[in-house]
Amino acid sequence: MTEENVLEALKNVTYPGFTKDIVTFGFVKDIVVENTTVGLMLDITSSADEVKNELIENATAELKKAGFEEINVNIKAPQAPKQMSNSVSGKNLAPHIKNFVMVSSGKGGVGKSTTSVNLAISLAMQGKKVGLLDADIYGPNIPRMMGLHAVKPEIHGNKLEPLKAYGVEFMSMGSIMEEGAALIWRGSMIMKAIEQFLRDILWSELDVLVIDMPPGTGDAQLSLAQSVPITAGITVTTPQEVSLDDSRRSLSMFKKLEIPTAGIIENMSGFICPSCDTESDIFGMGTSAAVAKEYDTELITRIPIEPAIRVGGDTGMPIAYHKPDSETGKRYQQAATQLWEFIEKVNAEGGADNSSVQPTTPPGVSACSTGAAPAAEPTNKNHEGCGCS
Repeated sequence: MTEENVLEALKNVTYPGFTKDIVTFGFVKDIVVENTTVGLMLDITSSADEVKNELIENATAELKKAGFEEINVNIKAPQAPKQMSNSVSGKNLAPHIKNFVMVSSGKGGVGKSTTSVNLAISLAMQGKKVGLLDADIYGPNIPRMMGLHAVKPEIHGNKLEPLKAYGVEFMSMGSIMEEGAALIWRGSMIMKAIEQFLRDILWSELDVLVIDMPPGTGDAQLSLAQSVPITAGITVTTPQEVSLDDSRRSLSMFKKLEIPTAGIIENMSGFICPSCDTESDIFGMGTSAAVAKEYDTELITRIPIEPAIRVGGDTGMPIAYHKPDSETGKRYQQAATQLWEFIEKVNAEGGADNSSVQPTTPPGVSACSTGAAPAAEPTNKNHEGCGCS
């Protein structure tokens, strides 16, 4: 009996909830065969006991059919999140992802998605296992920026395989919708979509998931903070006071949601001439440093206006990957290094925790009714008739 016999047998074992088998998924590891005795490890992404038990049972059955007599199937799975109820503990819908970074902005049009893409790619270029979630439901531009705007994700059972480019796994509403289609959704639908992006995408065991948020400080931000423990928050702004006013709201949101704040990235900060590489101050430079100090955080980096950034975003050739030696490419690399150092610091101090932002309303009870005054007792319990006083 050989390792090939083992793999051939296990191709008949589908992963619960999917149509793909565990060999194709790459879950079968550390096979040891000696005559009719076999031992192996299944390295899976689910922490659910029912999934583990079903896989052991089905794998054992298929190996017996193949002629093995002594079978030892071990399971390696992510640790299940310790959770009694949302009112007394944290919540994590994707416990196999080690860190979550929320990239936010007080307003749209400041280059938040461009920043998210180039940060994620820079982290991947530094050897990290990186995912990128485009949670900007109304303006999902990341598929175009990653060069896969016309590619649809594969479906496995009731889950989606993330797309991959530049060493980064990513998913976006733009990869699912028809191009140009408008989403007219209420806040509750956005919250549900974000939960599904975390739970129903086949993310690998990532070192970090970078999450490009919708602009503002609304339902999407609260839903994400309650769904997973955010390790680091980044605010993207431009140098103008109008943008900085909104950035203060974003930084204030991080404090209220108890999200560790990595700092500010100042976008469109100066202009680099493509002819002479001279950097000029046309819209302001470094103005967000004072805001960072005000909120006890730091200015991570300034990203200048450079034509190559726009070209890279439009053509799916991000500057961090295709022009890493450019001034902007170097600044994204430096920002990624600084971000990772902050993540390590947060984890060394005990890690992120979202227990304080969980809803405290008991299950099945309307939040609207919890603060209501108790109904008045009737003054005369023996009173007969219609109940009028």
